[in-house]
Amino acid sequence: MTKLTIIGAGSTVFTKNIVIDLMTIEKFKTIEIALMDIDKYRLEKTYHVLEIVSKKMGVNPKFKMYTNRSDALREADFVQTTIQVGGFKPSTVIDFEIPKKYGVRQTIADTLGIGGIMRSLRTIPVLLEIAEDISQICPNAVWMQYVNPMCSNMIAINKVFPEIKSLGLCHSVQGTAEMLANDLGEDINDIKYLCAGINHMAFYQEFKKLSTGEDLYPKLKEFGNEVLNDKKTSSRTKKLEDSQKYLHEKVRYEILNRLGYFVTESSEHFAEYVPWFIKPGRNDLIEKYKIPIDEYIDRCRYYEEFWNNIDKNIDLITDQKIKRSNEYASYIMDGIVNNNSVTIYGNVINNGLIENLPSNCCVEVPCKIDSSGFVPQKFGKLPEHLAALMRTNINVQILTAEAALTKKREHIYHAALLDPLTSSNLSIDEIYNMVDELLEAHGNYLPNYT
Repeated sequence: MTKLTIIGAGSTVFTKNIVIDLMTIEKFKTIEIALMDIDKYRLEKTYHVLEIVSKKMGVNPKFKMYTNRSDALREADFVQTTIQVGGFKPSTVIDFEIPKKYGVRQTIADTLGIGGIMRSLRTIPVLLEIAEDISQICPNAVWMQYVNPMCSNMIAINKVFPEIKSLGLCHSVQGTAEMLANDLGEDINDIKYLCAGINHMAFYQEFKKLSTGEDLYPKLKEFGNEVLNDKKTSSRTKKLEDSQKYLHEKVRYEILNRLGYFVTESSEHFAEYVPWFIKPGRNDLIEKYKIPIDEYIDRCRYYEEFWNNIDKNIDLITDQKIKRSNEYASYIMDGIVNNNSVTIYGNVINNGLIENLPSNCCVEVPCKIDSSGFVPQKFGKLPEHLAALMRTNINVQILTAEAALTKKREHIYHAALLDPLTSSNLSIDEIYNMVDELLEAHGNYLPNYT
């Protein structure tokens, strides 16, 4: 019997979606799933939700709850990580509030920027503990690693534990492809695309109609011009939960207009990966591109309230339409266990897969999945201007991983100094002072940095 261990199973909605995906596959309807979380209350609520969903689907998987990670990992064939070290309070609040004092505004702060750096510094040590357990308890397991910041996390994992079968996963590539198909009024099943780059900053090198071979980029650029001129909105445009803000896609369509290619991660994310949209005293840019400052804080508050009333919201979670999502986990497991060959996009160490990016960075490329495992596919060279843009983010990712591995404070300063958003807002002294204040505020969630 195949066994999946989910570390961070208290992420109830995401865990539920992954389990539903697996339950749609005949050979996984009796799968063993170890649910592990350090928060027993959230763990029990997840278990309850999964029991309800399983009964609705008429399946009988074997669920077990664990608060001990080692016990949960025994005999695991697959491991999934969906953890958040430090949580919304105190850590996420700290990552937003202290930089704001220095004039640095953020939207998500979980991938790059000073918030992404801090998130990685408190996450990498925990991921390395998990990696140590995997190497000792279930060394042949495939590790499906979903935790952000993806690139710095995967760089650190692979530097210390290169022998582990770790694959970084995200839904940006397939999710954005579906959005673009909807924007153009096309069927996603009739779309062929090729994408490459780094997580949250990969670009579609091809976006074609499968049935005719038509290049859809000209139509996409036309649609983008209408979005930028407020004549149309993207299919993803929506009101944020429990907030007056709206999500828009103006930033990404502007990038398409300027760079010629569409990027995989959302406008609210991308706005803080570059120095062009969030600038001191430039509220005109915030308004022009509809950038939702502090968006992740709003999301966290919404879900905090949701969890405070979880018993009232159980029906809301379990009554959603039961269908297979576009998350890659079930496709990977189906491909490996049942030899249903598939190609997904995964995050792995470069090692020459993309020739004009550093060999020691983490890249997002097509990966073939079958009974032999996963095999990243060599891409070649990216357009130079795209590779150059990615390197501005890669510099920060590598230095952040280096700081976490060496425990040298100087590398944290270096990462922050080179971060595009932070460096475009602050002086050297301000960056050093902000880093010091953040390190002190995070306290026990961080190791000591010399």
